[in-house]
Amino acid sequence: MIESKYLKDNVQNIQRLMAIPGLKDFETRNLAKLLRLSKIREYEDGELIIREGEEDPWLYFLLSGRIKIKKNDVEIARIDRVGEIFGEMRIVDFQNRSASVFADGRTICLGVDTSAKGRLATATVEERDARLDFLLLLYRIFAEYMSIRLRATNDELVKARTDLEKLKK
Repeated sequence: MIESKYLKDNVQNIQRLMAIPGLKDFETRNLAKLLRLSKIREYEDGELIIREGEEDPWLYFLLSGRIKIKKNDVEIARIDRVGEIFGEMRIVDFQNRSASVFADGRTICLGVDTSAKGRLATATVEERDARLDFLLLLYRIFAEYMSIRLRATNDELVKARTDLEKLKK
């Protein structure tokens, strides 16, 4: 893995974030906060990004390439859409990683270090409110992605059960 330093909240970096579909609803001030928690991470084909069972604090936005998600060494999904979020479940439920994630070809991600919340330290009431607005928007994005994935999983489950019933007959 090649990793940048934490990103600066300059105009160029904010404009790059605005091009990521999952971040289009963020205000400039919130994108600046996200940048201060973020690094660019590049992975080679087959390289491990997330290890099942671990507790790392990173969540990711896919910037280019593809990823494979495996649980108990069984591939359960592939993601190749720019802006797609992965690694968010650990951030939402605070449990160990539920699956491993591998680069499928050269892959570049925006990694957000959720343990670096101190980098968003605030003093005034307005700043605390702005931080809460930022976190609520981030959780809304998580919820949207998880809803999409749950619907796809439901469709796969219905198809598998239908196929199983056909095989039983």
